[in-house]
Amino acid sequence: MFRARFKNEIVAEFLPPSRTQRKQRLIILCDGMPSIPRKQPLSEFLAAKGFWVIYPRYRGAWESGGEFLAKSPHEDILDVLDELPKELKEIAFGHRFRLVPDQVFVIGGSFGGAAAILLSLDPRVKRVVANCPVVDWSILDKAEKAETKENYADYIREAFGNGYRLSNENWCKLRSGMVYNPWQHRSEIDGSTVWMFHAKDDPNVPHERTKEFAEITEAKLKTLKRGGHISTDYVVRKYWVQIKTFFDSAGIPVR
Repeated sequence: MFRARFKNEIVAEFLPPSRTQRKQRLIILCDGMPSIPRKQPLSEFLAAKGFWVIYPRYRGAWESGGEFLAKSPHEDILDVLDELPKELKEIAFGHRFRLVPDQVFVIGGSFGGAAAILLSLDPRVKRVVANCPVVDWSILDKAEKAETKENYADYIREAFGNGYRLSNENWCKLRSGMVYNPWQHRSEIDGSTVWMFHAKDDPNVPHERTKEFAEITEAKLKTLKRGGHISTDYVVRKYWVQIKTFFDSAGIPVR
């Protein structure tokens, strides 16, 4: 994996396709939270399928600068897109790569699933896959009010240290459901560009809310009977043939 920096703050790993392609098709991977960045094997899988892959760290998370949730995380991804086309300069050794994507796709899981759905609003993004996505962050407010334990932000800081530079103020913005919340944009989402996967027995993110969101937006939803909070790596590999067909349905533009 190579590394590049966008907007002077956002660190991203990236890979070119393992074989030269006439058209440059880019997949951006959006991580869950809290999680350890470990989608490198998935990046390699997708690169082997002929795609460019960019795997960014949100502002205020892991190697990236800034403050986590100071702005909606999907805007960090938009900032990456704003710098394309560009010459990607690999940080460590200065190797240069020219990326002028003909098509952009996004794959995100859980917390990153919200980013994927919101990014579908940008015309540069042709198709998105959202695995076990949080479609309505107001569930956090309800869950935390029902609990007597410490604020979840306290847990994140204790368990992940400086992996997330997260203030209580920014956490409250998220749990309010007023920012980074696909539910607030349900009337704007073009469901034909969104495919969601979700297991009925997911203990972390309610399947019912995802189902309701899919019905309102007319997005495609693959409901799995069991599996819990399924990993994005598992979903992409298992359903790759169908996902590839979904991406292909966007057509290949003529440059």
